[in-house]
Amino acid sequence: MQLNNDEIRRYSRHLILPEVGLAGQKKIKATSVLCIGAGGLGSPIAMYLAAAGIGKIGIVDFDTVDYSNLQRQILHTDADVGRSKAESAKETLAGINPNCEVVIHNTRISSENALDLIRPYDIVVDGTDNFPTRYLTNDACVLLKKPNVYGSIFRFEGQASVFAPHLGGPCYRCLYPEPPPPGMVPSCAEGGVLGVLPGIIGCIQATEILKLALGKGTSLVGRLQLFNALDMKFRELKLRRDPACPICGDHPTIKELIDYEMFCGILPEPAEPVGNPDEVTVQQMKQALDNPSLNIKVVDVREPDEYEIAHVEGVPLLPLSQLGQRFTELDPNQQYYLHCKAGVRSLKALHFLREQGFKYLKSVKGGIGAWSDEIDHRVPKY
Repeated sequence: MQLNNDEIRRYSRHLILPEVGLAGQKKIKATSVLCIGAGGLGSPIAMYLAAAGIGKIGIVDFDTVDYSNLQRQILHTDADVGRSKAESAKETLAGINPNCEVVIHNTRISSENALDLIRPYDIVVDGTDNFPTRYLTNDACVLLKKPNVYGSIFRFEGQASVFAPHLGGPCYRCLYPEPPPPGMVPSCAEGGVLGVLPGIIGCIQATEILKLALGKGTSLVGRLQLFNALDMKFRELKLRRDPACPICGDHPTIKELIDYEMFCGILPEPAEPVGNPDEVTVQQMKQALDNPSLNIKVVDVREPDEYEIAHVEGVPLLPLSQLGQRFTELDPNQQYYLHCKAGVRSLKALHFLREQGFKYLKSVKGGIGAWSDEIDHRVPKY
């Protein structure tokens, strides 16, 4: 694989590095990387890989660009809102480096297509934000003997590693044998994330990919890098392969891809929507607010910072995080409608209060997001 004169000029700062040189840059150009996700982590990963001269980048993403993405997903701009993330990513990467081949897979990665998607690529990088896809990516990479460059972020903290049992290290299952219960770990949409954090973790992942392509340096195989942005501290944990791991252990029991939604305890959506008896709609919430004679009180269980961003006039705040200490402020004989951002935390609050003896409780489906969509557009969405 040769470099033309334009590429030699473009990569000149690589070429003068003794650890890279002309031979190393040719290795980078000959490397193909599949980036699963074109969001917060996928953005810096793909952009730096394209700039560095990776020959082929595959982008797997079925989502569209939303305004809430723009705070951290720097592949996309205002003009891309509503567009396919994969298409937007391809356009941005072509502008960074037209020598890089970008192949888009505008689809959801699944047990049915994962092996076919991953097989043609040398390295896989995990830029996802959900547990089923992480376990799926891990298992497919182990079965195909592909390095899995892992990263995850939440609020102000991130972590990164390289899972590669075929190179002597552990896999993701060795670190996390079982997924957390559904809803136990809040998503970035629920808990937030500092906009620059995926840039830091994504750059670590991109660095590991270039080192793997070059065959240089000490990789994160067998190590988990932890980063706390608030303290500006890095910590490192040593990881070892688990001999009893069901996918990469001495006697593996997983020989093919499984149902990862079921493995993570996520039930399939019913063909026909089934109403939850514990839920009410935002229209019913509005009726309760408009008609005091119904004797139904509405309580917001989000956090104070969220309440400051957007709230429904006249609805008091009692954060879920404080409910364990403050539930005695509520009347167990009163009927309450509980609402949050999207309806997840309000259901948690409902179940907690029910355990304390409260009987007349409903959770508002869709939360303040649905209120903004269906009742009052003046209430901002976040």
